[in-house]
Amino acid sequence: MDRAPGASPPETCAFSRTRVISLQTIRRSRPVTDFNLDDFLPYQLAELSRRVSAGFSRHYRDRYGISVAEWRVLAHLSQDEAVSVREIHRRVGMDKPKVSRAATRLEAAGYINKVVNESDRRLVELSLTAKGRELISTLAPIASDYQARLMEALGTGADEFVGTVRALTGQMAVEEGNGKDA
Repeated sequence: MDRAPGASPPETCAFSRTRVISLQTIRRSRPVTDFNLDDFLPYQLAELSRRVSAGFSRHYRDRYGISVAEWRVLAHLSQDEAVSVREIHRRVGMDKPKVSRAATRLEAAGYINKVVNESDRRLVELSLTAKGRELISTLAPIASDYQARLMEALGTGADEFVGTVRALTGQMAVEEGNGKDA
């Protein structure tokens, strides 16, 4: 066992026999593999998505009191007259309970209507109210400005980057449909 001269032996936890080691020992240890999470593309994309989403959400969260999930529901409803919770779940990749909670909060705030589908009572259709249309009309230019700043930050490669993201998203959708893990 590697121990500095005169150092006391590592302590053990009496009930689990787990060795208690110092943070210095952990920091000196070598990585288990050569894998570097910071270089892993799925991690980089998730981190980028988190940061971009958080950056944009600051523009509407404090001012209008809506969450990222609520923004996504509103944005999708602005594209169609009425959309089911199931369809929004499919489009935005949020789980159904999260979409349902967002819809419930938006309904309570007066931004959307929830109506049970008469032909299939399991489906709940969502639509914007006048107040919801007004909110999305206010938020859409803010979203466009945020997008323009992101595109400007990307410089001359912005269009190529967007094309690559769309192609990768399409490929991942195909693989998901085929049951493949990415």
